[in-house]
Amino acid sequence: MKQFKQLALALAATLSLAAVPAFADINVGVTLSATGPAASLGIPEKNTVALMPTTLAGQKVNYIVLDDASDTTTAVANTRKLITDNKVDVIIGSTVTPNSLAMIDAVSESGTPMISMAASARIVEPVDAKKKWVFKTPQNDIMMALAIVQHMVDNGVKTAAFIGFADAYGEGWWGEFNKIAATKHLNIVASERYNRTDTSVTGQVLKLVAARPDAILIAGSGTPAALPQKALKERGYAGRIYQTHGIANNDFLRVGGKDVEGTLLPAGPVLVAAQLPADHPVKKSALDYIAKYEAANGKGSVSTFGGHAWDAGQLLAAAAPEALKKAQPGTPAFRAALRDALENVKNVAGAHGVFNMSAADHLGLDQRARVMVKIENGTWKLIK
Repeated sequence: MKQFKQLALALAATLSLAAVPAFADINVGVTLSATGPAASLGIPEKNTVALMPTTLAGQKVNYIVLDDASDTTTAVANTRKLITDNKVDVIIGSTVTPNSLAMIDAVSESGTPMISMAASARIVEPVDAKKKWVFKTPQNDIMMALAIVQHMVDNGVKTAAFIGFADAYGEGWWGEFNKIAATKHLNIVASERYNRTDTSVTGQVLKLVAARPDAILIAGSGTPAALPQKALKERGYAGRIYQTHGIANNDFLRVGGKDVEGTLLPAGPVLVAAQLPADHPVKKSALDYIAKYEAANGKGSVSTFGGHAWDAGQLLAAAAPEALKKAQPGTPAFRAALRDALENVKNVAGAHGVFNMSAADHLGLDQRARVMVKIENGTWKLIK
């Protein structure tokens, strides 16, 4: 009789354990450009991933981080590996626009949500059958181009020239800049391109200088964006020089040196968080990120690019608890639920802005996500 009771108790305990669902970990795949031409963008992103939470709603989170070396083919291979081999629930990446655009087919085919850290609006627009799976954290080109053109016009610029990367980033910027300039009656007198890996842009710069524009916009990112500016200074160009938010890190200041003094650019608020007015809606969340990043990586080490990764983590932290109410990680149902939750994120304050996603808007930022900045005495100064 005693043995029967012991057996019954053991069986009951076993059945009780079986009734408790065994939740899988949330697996987050990350592909970023920690080496190659975009390394100055990808390294702070990689450093930021190390600061992301290891649990969400009580669920363990694993981050699998791969380097795509700023290469489009490698970014796609990494994405497929993370989906097929690592069975990830979401992809964060990549660092640059060409890589992110190339990854869209892989995530849409597998039904895996993706949060890009690259800028072009083409990554998420229009929200069609493929891009319904794709979200991003950096400000759209059009938002920043509007700020640049308005600043030009307000400061008496009548003619402008353009030089940008000969890839999706540069072409995206050219399209927006050209379109907005026309509406503001700003005359564009020259347009040139160069490659991220070029070591000389003398031919292009000679054409720009010959056109005698009042201002020049350089549409590059990371340290390669300093090349045209240094060449322009060597040729004695004295007009205003604008850059995009793709240069907002200390490596650009280091490489550009005295040649980038006076540069004007739009940027996310995190770049000048301490200079923001006390009532700015992003100041508190931006300073929180800066404190965490610099505690791990040293004073003055923060950049806007790490902020894009941080904001991806903030979106995930807001969406995952909602998805967990509907399905378990590691399943198609959870990936779909996570996609739906990301699309419905509201009032999430990040390092760069306040995110309000919708079915038609997979960025979710408004004008609170940009400020105008000037490089002055080797640092960033908020233009008020």
